[in-house]
Amino acid sequence: MRSFPVLLTACFLLQPGVLMANTGENAPKPNFLFLLVDDLGWADLGCYGSTFHETPHLDRLAKEGVRFTDAYTAASICSPTRASLMTGKHPVRVDITDWIPGSSGQGHRMKTPQDTHQLALEEVTIAEALKEGGYSTFYTGKWHLGGKAFSPDKQGFDEYYDPHHDPSRGSPGKGRTTGRKHATIDLTRETKSFIRRNRDAPFFAYLAYYDIHTPIIAEKNYQEHYTRKAALLGPSPKPIREHDGVSRPRQDNAALASMVQAVDDSVGELVAHLGELGILENTYVFFFSDNGGLCTKNTVGPGCNLPLRASKGWLYEGGIRVPLIVRQPGKKNAGAQPTDYVLSTDLYPTLLGLASLPLRPGQHADGRSFEDLLVGDKSRKAPRRLYWHYPHYHGSTWTPGAAIRDGDWKLIEFYHYGKVELYNLKDDLGEAKDLAARFPGRTRELRQRLRVWQEETGARMPTPR
Repeated sequence: MRSFPVLLTACFLLQPGVLMANTGENAPKPNFLFLLVDDLGWADLGCYGSTFHETPHLDRLAKEGVRFTDAYTAASICSPTRASLMTGKHPVRVDITDWIPGSSGQGHRMKTPQDTHQLALEEVTIAEALKEGGYSTFYTGKWHLGGKAFSPDKQGFDEYYDPHHDPSRGSPGKGRTTGRKHATIDLTRETKSFIRRNRDAPFFAYLAYYDIHTPIIAEKNYQEHYTRKAALLGPSPKPIREHDGVSRPRQDNAALASMVQAVDDSVGELVAHLGELGILENTYVFFFSDNGGLCTKNTVGPGCNLPLRASKGWLYEGGIRVPLIVRQPGKKNAGAQPTDYVLSTDLYPTLLGLASLPLRPGQHADGRSFEDLLVGDKSRKAPRRLYWHYPHYHGSTWTPGAAIRDGDWKLIEFYHYGKVELYNLKDDLGEAKDLAARFPGRTRELRQRLRVWQEETGARMPTPR
């Protein structure tokens, strides 16, 4: 009698198809839904600490998924980060270091390098890699990696929906926007349509929101609610001085908050759609931002990234640390909050690994899979160093510079001002205490490592006029 359960289990495993199902060899490939928000700050969601913005669907996604505390973009502006997501390479390697078409730098102290204004077709994008692995691929929303000759349908996406295009002009991106510039409703609708049509085959759906980028356009459904909520906060504190600019001192922008909630609604609608189709538990949902929120300008920007310093455009944490939430099939590792830092280049190898496809280290040269963090593996080796290179001027009042993070230490070099700053992020997340003078040895070391990396990657440098 004691051997009966063992015998029964053995017989069960030997049934046709059962052994393969238990070993995962016959399991269907997972689907991927990647959601990229434009200019969403690290502190803009309730699950990341916001008390002004209301994001119930994303808060739930974080509870059911993995919420990263130290996720970074490879740049503090959009086009370079988007290139890093597509290629797994640092923006300097593909020569897209500014937003497209960027700033000329005329009238400033330094002459800035001229970078490339499109993602080269020779790059093998994550969409092309997944497509070769049997995935149906879809893109909608903001591209910002080149014009018609370099559009998503030329970069591995089977279907491309451009909500702002007039289809009578013959572009491959069909469009029938409802008229609202940010078109979140349209993007959501078309993404749902693609998912419904491809629910029986593995798919990679990439939705790149125009929200919450300027112009700030209030969502009528929520405008009154947030206007009342902002009024209850009382008079705004004084703006925060940031070099030659100023930052908004708190989250109190009703119109921006309504846009954040519009994105939240879209996420909720898409997750519900996956559930209704019965494929939610075979789909990875990734939620990310292309850079930090815009809060620093000549006059205050629309958002606030506190407790992080500064804004989109800057290499302080406010410009490069962003939300990253990943909901996994079966709500695996739900509620986990890894503190290991990850970078936008890491998406490429992570998706390949999750899809059980071979890695392409020659392509995603700067990417490092974070599959281990998704499953709670504690054996990760010491983190690699992270680098940023932004040798251009930006409307956020940023001036040319670069940065390196090595463990808890972070150094920022300001070429325009001819200075460096050093921070310990473990003790000073808001980068308020410059330690460069106190730790000259550490400062020299990190500055030298940054220079070596720039030379190795061929980073183009600004020069005095």
